[in-house]
Formats: sequence, structure tokens, C-alpha cells
Amino acid sequence: MTGFIILDKPKGITSFIASGKVRKLCDEKKVGHTGTLDPMATGVLPVAVGQATRFIDLLPSHDKRYTASFRLGETTDTLDITGKTLTVSGEIPNEEAVLKALNGFKGVISQLPPMYSAIRKNGKRLYELARQGIEVEREKRTVTVYSLDFVSRNGNEYTIDVKCSKGTYIRSLISDIGDELGCGAVMTSLRRTLSNGFDISQAHGENELKKASDISGLLLPVDNALRDYPEITVSEAQAKRFKNGGELDIERLRYSLDESLYRVYSSEKSFLGLGEYTDGSPSLKVKRVFIND
Repeated sequence: MTGFIILDKPKGITSFIASGKVRKLCDEKKVGHTGTLDPMATGVLPVAVGQATRFIDLLPSHDKRYTASFRLGETTDTLDITGKTLTVSGEIPNEEAVLKALNGFKGVISQLPPMYSAIRKNGKRLYELARQGIEVEREKRTVTVYSLDFVSRNGNEYTIDVKCSKGTYIRSLISDIGDELGCGAVMTSLRRTLSNGFDISQAHGENELKKASDISGLLLPVDNALRDYPEITVSEAQAKRFKNGGELDIERLRYSLDESLYRVYSSEKSFLGLGEYTDGSPSLKVKRVFIND
């Protein structure tokens, strides 16, 4: 069984445990998720099954989109409501001030990764150190917030929609917004609606997966996840050579290549894998062969 299951991760479990549930349902040893979600978060978690795991590191799109809620006037050590309260403020800015602050976090920004994160420092996860009461120096990261839109408000709690680059921490973003407003802010919920080009509309809940008479029918083909790469079709002889790891002569391909990676298909439209082209090279090299099990 090979392909991608787009899981709507439930709240309260880790991404590792969530992908493990998919492993059991598919009865497949090779399973891996494409991007960690915090236990309190829900939403899109692409899970590679079977030979699809070989393409995780080659997925072309890494942008994310989230619906997040936060409460003003409070801070915690985890930057969300699961942590220990550090400060409480009774001076809450009005909605106009909040919307103005949101606009200031669009575009390329710098943020400090939270201590409660999976980043490694000297071989240990930051969250492991944080649980021991240890705080270490971290380097700020440059990330891009493509859009940050106000969705709704309920008292001191706001909901926003954020589209951002890989590596953006929404908890840190919300904490920085709270600092900008001078009252603090803590994340109360997080739902990922887009990841690696997969949308929440494609996601399946655990119960849906359990009820499926044939879970293979819910698998998305591997090349579906690679659709941002241009496509080329090769002859029967070229297909055989490619599948055996052989380079393909550019002149015989009859394509004008100017990109780095290509989806390669046989004349019968069977996906063969990814080919890599370097400017000036006389051939298309095999980047990854697709083995359909």
C-alpha cells in the first residue's frame, strides 16, 4: 500500500502517535508524517504510507496555513493555555489596536523559537530541557507571513487566519503580538488547514478511516504530492533505463529543461519517479525512483 493519507489530526495526541494509528489501520510498517503538529493542535497532517515515505524530503511545497485563537492579557511558559501562567494583565487594548498590531506582523519577520519545541540543542529537544526548568539561548529565525487576517472576536479572545512559510511558530507569533500590544497573549487553539499543498478539505478523521471498507481508496497517489514539479513523458526504452537508475540523454528527451526536478512518466502515464536536471548537463539524472508496491 503506497500513497498519502491526509489525516485530520485529533487534539491531545502527538503527530507520532497519530501517524502510528494510520500505520495500524493500513497494516503498513513504512509510515511517516511530513510535519509535526503540537498535541493541542488539530488539522492537516499528511502521512506517507509505504514507498511514499521515500519522497517526504522532496515534497515541493512547505508553506502552511492555520486558524488560531489567542487570549489577550495573559502569558504562559509554553506560550499556550497548556502552560503555567506567568503574567496576567487587566489592561486590554481595544479591537482597533489589535488589528493594527496584526498588520505589523505581515511579510518577512524574525522570531525566537519557543523553548517548548522539537528543535534540538546540543543533541536534546528544547522541550525536554524546558520540562527540566532549563532555558537555553536560541537563535532567531527569519520566516515569512504571507497573510494574517482577522477572523472573529469574542471578548478578549481573537481568531486569526495565517498563511506562512515552513518553520513559523504560531505560538511565538501570538506571543510577539501580545508583547507589541503590551498586555501579553496566549494561544488557545490551533488548527492547520494547509500543509505541503494538501488542504483541510482532503483530510480524513480517525473515525472515517476506521469505518472505511477499503482504506486504500483514501490514499492519494505519490505524484499528487509532487504536482508542483513539471511533467515529462519518456519512451518505453527510456522508462526501463530510468527505473534501473540510468541517466536519460537530454537530446533524446526532446524537452527544453530549465527546472531542477521533474516528474517522469512512461508512455502509459505510469509515474516512474523524479528526475533531476542541472543547467548544462547532457542528461537527466535519477533523483528518486518510484517503486509501486
